[in-house]
Amino acid sequence: MKNEKPLILVTNDDGILAPGIRALISVMETIGEVVVVAPDKPQSAMGHAITINNTLFLDKISKEEDPITEYSCSGTPVDCVKLAVNEILKRKPDLCVSGINHGTNSSINVIYSGTMSAAVEAGIEGIQAIGFSLLDFDWNADFEQIKSFVKKITLETLKNKLPPGVVLNVNFPKLKEEEIKGIKICRQAKAYYAQKFDKRQTPHGKDYYWLTGKFTNEDQGEDTDEWALENGYISVVPVQFDLTAHHSMQLLNTWNLNE
Repeated sequence: MKNEKPLILVTNDDGILAPGIRALISVMETIGEVVVVAPDKPQSAMGHAITINNTLFLDKISKEEDPITEYSCSGTPVDCVKLAVNEILKRKPDLCVSGINHGTNSSINVIYSGTMSAAVEAGIEGIQAIGFSLLDFDWNADFEQIKSFVKKITLETLKNKLPPGVVLNVNFPKLKEEEIKGIKICRQAKAYYAQKFDKRQTPHGKDYYWLTGKFTNEDQGEDTDEWALENGYISVVPVQFDLTAHHSMQLLNTWNLNE
């Protein structure tokens, strides 16, 4: 007999002990059967990295009597999803949720995000997937304010299903629940980091560098994730992992590449 509850895989990039993932787990356990596979340490900005030159370790940290099964993984967020699907879960999950990230993953941040890369990897595996992020980098951020919205978006996703090849990038403004104006479906803002390196020296005279930079949003559109967050809305951006620039194919076909 088919389990009536959806099977939900939970992961993140801040590590299995992060308050954000604990908040996400608490919401998901009200919806379905939850299995957690998350990094054993912070893995922020890992993007879609996978481990190929080192061994991977997977440790079950929950007890048999615990209602939720949890594993910590020595690898990246994408490693966590791959191991969960291929080694842990007895069937493909109905949903993978990643987060809740401590900090934004809007605009260009989606490219670097371990949180979103885990969701994208699930999408590649044919699993419905959502990445959740809160615009608050504080380790003690107040995730209680957004739990009701996390649940609503999750239930709507399970009910309606995402198009093939699409996952959701959901970002929350740092506001109290009653201050949030609503949820907006958005496009990714065209923004970038004006980057520079802070060059220093060790006491032994060896150069080392810290990456710094300023986030620059030159997109004035009112349909973007950045606009939504700045104006008190939750942004929901449908993300595809097909990176083909389809709109450029006709132009490239005018080049004399075969002559």
